[in-house]
Amino acid sequence: MEPLALAAAFAVMAIATLIQGTVGVGFGMLAVPVVSLIHPDLAPVPQLLTVLPLTFAMAWRERRSMDLDGVGWIIAGRIPGLVIGLALLAVATRAALDLFIGSIVVLAVVVLASDVRVRRTRATKFMAGVGAGTTGLVASMGGPPLAMLYSRGEAAMIRSTLAAVFTIGVTMSVIVRFASGNVSGTDLAASAILFPAVVIGYVASLPLAGRLGSNTVRLGILSVSAVAGVALIARSILG
Repeated sequence: MEPLALAAAFAVMAIATLIQGTVGVGFGMLAVPVVSLIHPDLAPVPQLLTVLPLTFAMAWRERRSMDLDGVGWIIAGRIPGLVIGLALLAVATRAALDLFIGSIVVLAVVVLASDVRVRRTRATKFMAGVGAGTTGLVASMGGPPLAMLYSRGEAAMIRSTLAAVFTIGVTMSVIVRFASGNVSGTDLAASAILFPAVVIGYVASLPLAGRLGSNTVRLGILSVSAVAGVALIARSILG
């Protein structure tokens, strides 16, 4: 692995962690498509393996603001989402999956930016979980469906709820990938090299998280989601 590629991936993951620690989403949505363009061996599995300590720390940090009902229904939805994700991995090409997921994310951002409101009910939480389980397993990017659902919430509630969901959901995805033989020695080595970037980004986010209001967090969520969707579409075209 070229040192320049590792350095670039390290920088991208530190920045993605800073954004996730501040806004509540962004790590996988930015790190996976960008790092995969830098070098395909550095994504998407290393992002799954390195993000767990980050999401656990974020969930614990603001646990009193968490939407526990939402966590339960979203996790319930992730189970069938994982099954759908495994089926897609078996039959679809990477480019087709990137184009499909990226297009859905961009469409969702456009709809929400037009001031359409998504009510948080048990049904919408469950469906967001299905979407997150599918996209999380396929592209290591479970954030967009959840970001769309919680984009109008209170900042601390968004960060803590999504962090709890990510912690449980990513653990499920990692277990499924290991069980299905979709984790390689290269993935483990890359994760060990890139993990310090996550630590640096999280520490840098600590003084910023408490300063952002709900409107700023919503704008950040929409912006990060749009960038992620466009990046996936670009990856499907560029290969």
